[in-house]
Amino acid sequence: MSVPDYMQCAEDHQTLLVVVQAVGIVSEENFFRIYKRICSVSQLSVRDSQRALFIRYRHHYPPENNEWGDFQTHRKVVGLITITDCFSPKDWPQTFEKFHVQKEIYGSTLYDSRLFVFGLQGDVAEQPRPDVAFYPNYDDCDSVEKRIEDFIESLFIVLESKRLDRATDKSGDKIPLLCVPFEKKDFVGLDTDSRHYKKRCQGRMRKHVGDLCLQAGMLQDALVHYHMSVELLRSVNDFLWLGAALEGLCSASVIYHYPGGTGGKTGARRLPGNSLPSEAANRHRPGAQEVLIDPGALTTNGINPDTSTEIGRAKNCLSPEDIIDKYKEAISYYSKYKNAGVIELEACVKAVRVLAIQKRGMEASEFLQNAVYINLRQLSEEEKIQRYSILSELYELIGFHRKSAFFKRVAAMQCVAPSIAEPGWRACYKLLLETLPGYSLSLDPKDFNKGTHRGWAAVQMRLLHELVYASRRMGNPALSVRHLSFLLQTMLDFLSDQEKKDVTQSLENYTAKCPGTMEPITLPDGLTLPPVPFTKLPIVRCVKLLSLPTSLRPQKVKSLLGQSMSTKSPFIYSPIIAHNRGEERNKKIDFQWVQGDVCEVQLMVYNPMPFELRVENMGLLTSGVEFESLPAALSLPAESGLYPVTLVGVPQTTGMITVNGYHTTVFGVFSDCLLDNLPGLKTSGSTVEVIPALPRLQISTSLPRSAHSLQPSAGDEIATNVSVQLFNGETQQLAITLENIGLEPLEQLEVTSKLLTTKEKLYGDFLSWKLEETLAQFPLQPGKVATFTINIKAKLDFSCQENLLQDLSDDGISVSGFPLSSPFRQVVRPRVESRPTNPSEGSKTGDLGHVKRQLFHAGKEEEEEEEKEGEEAAAADSSLMHVYYQRRTHEERSPCSSEQLLSLLLLELLEGAGSRADRCMWHCGSFLHKGQNLCSYGSAQWTSNPANLHVFQCWTDAAVFLSCSDGVNGGVFLNMRSQVSLSITHRASLVCWPSMGRLVGRQL
Repeated sequence: MSVPDYMQCAEDHQTLLVVVQAVGIVSEENFFRIYKRICSVSQLSVRDSQRALFIRYRHHYPPENNEWGDFQTHRKVVGLITITDCFSPKDWPQTFEKFHVQKEIYGSTLYDSRLFVFGLQGDVAEQPRPDVAFYPNYDDCDSVEKRIEDFIESLFIVLESKRLDRATDKSGDKIPLLCVPFEKKDFVGLDTDSRHYKKRCQGRMRKHVGDLCLQAGMLQDALVHYHMSVELLRSVNDFLWLGAALEGLCSASVIYHYPGGTGGKTGARRLPGNSLPSEAANRHRPGAQEVLIDPGALTTNGINPDTSTEIGRAKNCLSPEDIIDKYKEAISYYSKYKNAGVIELEACVKAVRVLAIQKRGMEASEFLQNAVYINLRQLSEEEKIQRYSILSELYELIGFHRKSAFFKRVAAMQCVAPSIAEPGWRACYKLLLETLPGYSLSLDPKDFNKGTHRGWAAVQMRLLHELVYASRRMGNPALSVRHLSFLLQTMLDFLSDQEKKDVTQSLENYTAKCPGTMEPITLPDGLTLPPVPFTKLPIVRCVKLLSLPTSLRPQKVKSLLGQSMSTKSPFIYSPIIAHNRGEERNKKIDFQWVQGDVCEVQLMVYNPMPFELRVENMGLLTSGVEFESLPAALSLPAESGLYPVTLVGVPQTTGMITVNGYHTTVFGVFSDCLLDNLPGLKTSGSTVEVIPALPRLQISTSLPRSAHSLQPSAGDEIATNVSVQLFNGETQQLAITLENIGLEPLEQLEVTSKLLTTKEKLYGDFLSWKLEETLAQFPLQPGKVATFTINIKAKLDFSCQENLLQDLSDDGISVSGFPLSSPFRQVVRPRVESRPTNPSEGSKTGDLGHVKRQLFHAGKEEEEEEEKEGEEAAAADSSLMHVYYQRRTHEERSPCSSEQLLSLLLLELLEGAGSRADRCMWHCGSFLHKGQNLCSYGSAQWTSNPANLHVFQCWTDAAVFLSCSDGVNGGVFLNMRSQVSLSITHRASLVCWPSMGRLVGRQL
């Protein structure tokens, strides 16, 4: 026997083998349609008996295997069923002749046969024939199953007669010697009268009768005959048949212990009627296999037809543990014979199936390892593929998944062996797909985002390369692109730099012919390959939705009910939504996007490749509203580190929009990358509200811009600072131009002003305007321009006099005994001065006697000779001013009267027109104060002289605020809040002499 049956299992020993074949030309579809109906009748209860017959059908069976029927009767073809098409009575004789020819192939072992003829009608079809059944067509054949049952009953009759004939043989000592094909030449010339020969014949016949009893449903009789055969054959060292007897004993025990079968077939097999007693559950105990055989049960010819006494003394069949031991012993006997390799291989397969049910995987692997090294004849490539595939299935059965995948991969490689004229790349690809679970490999990229990598990455990469090559040889480039993309996405961390370059180069070559898509690929066998997005090319670490620029950012209009009103729920706690608050807090954004405006999302990306990565067609994936994504292209340096990328788009409708991810095109593969599938991603939220489109206003003024701002603008304001310098009482007009640069009409305009001063004592109505003509142009349509004018009038009140000095003394910097007020007093260091010992004297505001009179010298030569000493202190707001105090040593001058000093000072004020007055110096004690020409917004600068003459310079500021909204949306949102700040300078010099009650002033 040269062709092993890898589907063999222990319970097949009790089956009758029936071959179903087609005669003539029969379509494959019609043949297997009838074949399936025939196979449905695989078990039949015998009439007037509690026994059952089991049938094993094969549509192909090698005739040479039939020669081993005496060795093991389940290998013998005892029934033949042929199917043929015959549409004409003229073809009937030829068809019937073919049927006889087919019977002759298995004629020596056949018990009975049947011929099913389809399509023939008429007189020939109406003639009754026991072995022929006529049917008009394949649809009208309801009696097929009934005829099969009748056919099985006829097989049982023949089987039972043969069993009885063998068991009651009265030929004396002349029992025929049963042989296997390769033994016949070895027994030529042997002494047939020797005791050794007779025992050999008796042992083999006992074994043969045991097979017949097992097929006939007599399990107890079979056990007795197998035990007696073992004893006889062991005594004569007939190892081949001893192994067969032990295997038969194991099969009968397996049938007893596992009535459901070991071959994984559906539907449990029904125990024969003459089964062992009901206390079978107690027979799994060790040592329960003991069998006592009465030698008197043997007649002179070794066969006693009455085995009742033996049955009674057969205490038990083999225990589950002893079944395996007997299988090992039988296989060891088979291994002694080179020509019994197929029998040995099949015995290993049967033992493995039994061990799989017993959950003894390690012992089963030993049997399989032995089966791998069994040397059979030169097998064909198809037989090698079958052998490796069965080994793979058996390893899978015992839980050795990786070993199973190994042999299946070997079978796949065998499909495309060089010796095959037409390599089966499709079969190879299919087998390779079946190996994936064994190597912990899934074709779904989502399985690789769940945690640590499972399996051997090197083996997995090799397998993926083989899938790519097999799919390319199949002529399916889309499959090649999908597998290569999967390799690059899931195995990127395990690829070397050179391997990354090679894989990407191959991928670009494949995508040049067939670009990669996000569509699932369905294979012919129904397997679906999911899309593979490149979430690692590039790697995204952070996603942040950006608010609109300040000029486009919507602002909510204050409600008429006041800001204290809240739109939130009045309930403090709601159990319905409590569990969702955390998630909403993470995903909801506290700003809004505007319909029609360009919105931005910032991504922090990283290039893990050792070369420059070109990403094309990168855009946003959104849901909720209609969104126009504006694709971008970028080039990331090799191993760039985190790199900011901004993706933009325009929402076309209103509502809640969710940023689900982004799409890219890398190496010719289009990918949709969802944020939920990105590991280690940091995001502050992905859902934002899109409000209706709002108007956009552009404001320009007729005054030049200022280099400095009045005050820092708030985050929701747009500030434009312009400056103007006016004399007290002067008026100037400011023209403000409003242009609607949006797509929505501007419905409303509001103008407000706010006075920004640092001294409340400075007041006046500086700004005025009229909006009647401007509002007449509203609603301002897109592209239209409106203008209005603001009148700026400088107005300052100088009626402070006595209160002025008192205000000065409250600010903390002393000048000649009086405090000096300065907006920069928190930075400028107060000067060191000599205070009088008597505080009461220095506190008199009208008395000038406390001033130490010294000579005032303003000559140029004298100033160049003075030495500069002291320390230099930087004043606050370095961008606006610097104040320097310098200490110097001045020689005593001859004293002068107060009238002379006053005259000199007034002369300097009147003649210098302000410029010389700013540069004049007064000597006071041991300090010299130098007045600086200071400019500051919203500030006042004071200078003084020793004669209690105060020069007051002040700049006041005012600001104009413009706010607008469209009336379409109820005035809820403002598209832009614009502020125009104007610097109006009122510059005046005031010279006052409080003690004399005189006031001298001049406009500078």
